[in-house]
Amino acid sequence: MLKHLLPIFILCLCFSSLQGQLGGRATYEFLNMAPSARVSALGGNLITVRDDDVNLAYANPAMLNPLVHQQIAFNHNFHFGGISHGYAAYGHYLKKPAISMHAGIQYVNYGTFDQTNELGEVEGDFKASEYAFVLGGAKMVDERLALGANIKMISSQLESYTSLGFTSDLAAMYIDTARSLNISVVFRNVGTQVSTYREDNYEPLPFDLQIGLSKKLRYLPFRFSLIYHHLDRWNVIYDDPNRENNTINFGEIDTERSPTSIWIDNFFRHLIFNGEFLIGKKENFRMRLGYNHFLRKELSVENFRSLAGFSFGLGVKINRFRLDYGRTNYHLAGGINHLSIATNLQEFK
Repeated sequence: MLKHLLPIFILCLCFSSLQGQLGGRATYEFLNMAPSARVSALGGNLITVRDDDVNLAYANPAMLNPLVHQQIAFNHNFHFGGISHGYAAYGHYLKKPAISMHAGIQYVNYGTFDQTNELGEVEGDFKASEYAFVLGGAKMVDERLALGANIKMISSQLESYTSLGFTSDLAAMYIDTARSLNISVVFRNVGTQVSTYREDNYEPLPFDLQIGLSKKLRYLPFRFSLIYHHLDRWNVIYDDPNRENNTINFGEIDTERSPTSIWIDNFFRHLIFNGEFLIGKKENFRMRLGYNHFLRKELSVENFRSLAGFSFGLGVKINRFRLDYGRTNYHLAGGINHLSIATNLQEFK
């Protein structure tokens, strides 16, 4: 196990940096949206599970395996402000080269907006939308090691501004079936813009180096996962100018935190915890829950309790179809609902 993973860990550490906040640093941020209801219910990220869910290959292509052959899935997310977001995917296994593949399309439609002049007078309307076309594959290169890669072509249109880009996801997964243990390392969104919104104004993409593990318990139908995101960037705390002046938004004095408290807070912002109950002989009913500490700290309101950062969901297989529901709580204002439906075309033959 160590001989496979040690070089990857060393490479991961070489990418580490001390930059601060995450938001507003990159374009094509929609690439980080959860592709399915299952992923939404599990904290917005799941790179550690290898089963028949073709949606998981969107973030970790190394999870692709023969079980996804002719698996097809459709997902839709009811986001805030009438925004429509979804993902559709299909998996296929090629026997002769022993390669598992998938193709998919992710879309975000931001809706229709009023186009106004400097006086606020409506002169028309415009639309905004973004798409990512995904193609990926994976292969077992060792008895316990799978390697995978995605390539994504991105098309973005925001009013009269358009952009085209390409990204790739590179992944490795260590699979220990005897101990029901998986360990994954994923380099997400490695790429560049081909054409920019404004001439010669190239923007960075939302690169994210992630590592995670999952373990299925022996005597309980439960699998937990732990994911560490942004391994390439240590400091992910928002640099709030109000706190620099020892005040918060409401003018109250903010008690200065100790370096240890800041370190612990920053460390846990990198972590996503989730778990999945697999109920039934064929695991046809599933209950899910997740916690994303980064979302909770970024979206909580001072002195108000909320479920920001927590997520949950259900999954059930009825006849040939698997139905999933996920809910992510973002803010006091509420959360988003995610629906998925999947089936295997082989079952209709």
